[in-house]
Amino acid sequence: MSETPTPPESAPESPPERARVWTTPANVALCAEADIADPGSRGFVLQIGEAFFHGFVVREAGQLAGYVDRCPHQGFPLAIELDRYLVPDGALILCGWHGAVFKPLTGDCVGGPCAGARLTPWPVTVRDGVIRTA
Repeated sequence: MSETPTPPESAPESPPERARVWTTPANVALCAEADIADPGSRGFVLQIGEAFFHGFVVREAGQLAGYVDRCPHQGFPLAIELDRYLVPDGALILCGWHGAVFKPLTGDCVGGPCAGARLTPWPVTVRDGVIRTA
């Protein structure tokens, strides 16, 4: 006597793709200025309504710069590991996917598949020791 096969369970649905935005409102507190080493970097994800903004801040020689976390080469986020945006000596920003490298304070690509391109700036400022969106 054979049993009637049961139909396979359906695969779970993939979560819906989250909408992205490319700008943020001003004056959003991100972290204490002291939370980012010199040289150093830190990534941020902000929820703006139903969408999400991905950005990062780098510090070099006491100066800060913020960028949208999107490589101009293929649009991927730059860091493969959380907050690891810089090469080991901190001299350049590295896209971990395809090896593009960028100057930390200008975002200019100085090597790799998008040489001559530039990261999209994300305006940030420091007020009372706190890094904020500008």
